[in-house]
Amino acid sequence: MAAVAIRTCESPGCQQPAKLQCPTCIKLGIQGSFFCAQDCFKQNWSEHRKVHKSAKAAGTDDNNKPVTYNPWPGYRFTGKLKPWPQSPRREVPDHIQKPDYAENGVPLSEIKSKQSMQIRVLNEEEIEKMQVACRLAREVLDTAARHIKVGITTDELDRIVHEACLERNCYPSPLNYHGFPKSCCTSVNEVICHGIPDTRPLEDGDLLNIDITIYYNGFHGDLNETFFVGEVSEDSKQLVKVTHECLSQAIASVKPGVKYREIGNIIQKHAQAHGYAVVKSFCGHGIHELFHTAPSVPHYAKNKAFGVMKPGHTFTIEPMISQGTWRDEIWPDNWTAVTQDGKRSAQFEQTLLVTETGCDILTIRPDDNGRPHFLSQM
Repeated sequence: MAAVAIRTCESPGCQQPAKLQCPTCIKLGIQGSFFCAQDCFKQNWSEHRKVHKSAKAAGTDDNNKPVTYNPWPGYRFTGKLKPWPQSPRREVPDHIQKPDYAENGVPLSEIKSKQSMQIRVLNEEEIEKMQVACRLAREVLDTAARHIKVGITTDELDRIVHEACLERNCYPSPLNYHGFPKSCCTSVNEVICHGIPDTRPLEDGDLLNIDITIYYNGFHGDLNETFFVGEVSEDSKQLVKVTHECLSQAIASVKPGVKYREIGNIIQKHAQAHGYAVVKSFCGHGIHELFHTAPSVPHYAKNKAFGVMKPGHTFTIEPMISQGTWRDEIWPDNWTAVTQDGKRSAQFEQTLLVTETGCDILTIRPDDNGRPHFLSQM
């Protein structure tokens, strides 16, 4: 095994410093695959070799792109993006607190909560726990963002996210949520949301959204941002800029007494003014001890969302804005949502707390002086 920079061993439950990397993975161009010792590597071999099998099954051309991997023969993709092989599901140590779906994929608490449309008002102790969870989620996203570059795979970014969660004693909320196989969502170009990290290297000019949710001390914190990979076209930059503005304008309206349905009117007005469409199939949501709960927060105009904002409500706003149609399509993996016309989509998300006079952005990025501000990539 070749010596590499110190990482964390990928054997389930090990978490020891890792100085060795699988030589076969190096040869195949697979990111990650770090182990602390030969014995640990051998013990995990039966599971680890599945990564090699997937990569070899794909085949590569002169640019190291798969040419034979096609998990859904006959499926007609809406754009240029295709799935690549995935690595095995990552493990979470026993000492980390887990949500109720971690083992069997079924969020029983959420399912039960859907019997009521009541929006929960958090008390001071619960708000403090939400603040901590959201701060940790921000730290995890910022950790992943520092590694974005041309050539890195979204699977490697998922590994970085997973390890960043474990370092903070957090559970990566997406992992096994309704069976989702990874620790974060990575949505590239025409993927609207819920993209599954895989071994495709990011290319110059890609748009990449990373969606992070963590579970800590019984509460979830949720946010996402769209990033530029290398040199991005001006029309893609404009899409990202307007999407960020849609979120900013929506957040500025949040205060007690505002109807949740008003959020969509604000977002669609700004998006349409710039020639863009608002995706309708996915919405913001209440969040606290449950990953997704009341209220629903649609991002399009003239929606029929239920509820009025009150101090103590915690929820997300996460507009998905597309260059072409608002209509989406789901890949046969039952997760990856793409634009029907194959044009690009962008998204930003924050978790909010309604206060007596307005709102606090719980997942905001603090600047160098400790004062919060929105991230702007422009």
